[in-house]
Amino acid sequence: MHERPEQISDPEQALELLREGNARFTAHPEHHTGHPAEHRLRIAGGQHPFAIVLSCADSRVPPELVFDQDLGDLFVVRTAGQVLAPPVLGSIQYGVEHLHVPLLVVLGHEGCGAVKATLEALESGSAASGTAIDSLVEAIRPAAEQALADAGPGADEEHRLAEAVRLNVAGEVAQLSADPLLAEAVEAGRLRVVGATYDLHDGAVTFS
Repeated sequence: MHERPEQISDPEQALELLREGNARFTAHPEHHTGHPAEHRLRIAGGQHPFAIVLSCADSRVPPELVFDQDLGDLFVVRTAGQVLAPPVLGSIQYGVEHLHVPLLVVLGHEGCGAVKATLEALESGSAASGTAIDSLVEAIRPAAEQALADAGPGADEEHRLAEAVRLNVAGEVAQLSADPLLAEAVEAGRLRVVGATYDLHDGAVTFS
């Protein structure tokens, strides 16, 4: 098990820990972080995560494995397409305000199904489903529309999807950065908000 200080307040140090963890993950994907009982008991009395990760709910993108981190290291919030909603924002605000987490990462990923479904719905002009899934489509719609406009009619599907994933992450970073509570923490140097994209094939995370 890798060691780290009990509590980290420097956003740059937190980001470096994630970079190092992803490097370990890509170099040795067959190794998973162990969770010894003594460590589990040591953190049972309180948590001191050093990063909040807003991640897609895709089963292939578990942040603790992607960044090779242990129990208690990451405060993870997951939704399809890592879309924001009031409970999601509230969870993130809690992590910043009460747990004093110095880094917030919005983690999208290659081939995101929620983004792909939104692109397909826009291109086909299909009617709303009448389910809560429609809220995901509406949240991702601005990024998908921009990707379709930027790519043009001749672009292939893979390029359009990659661009929509990138724009979706960027839009979510912008929304979070504009939140008054989070913006105050950023202004004070207590928080950094960054976007990132995970490659399903090689396991690498690219920070934007």
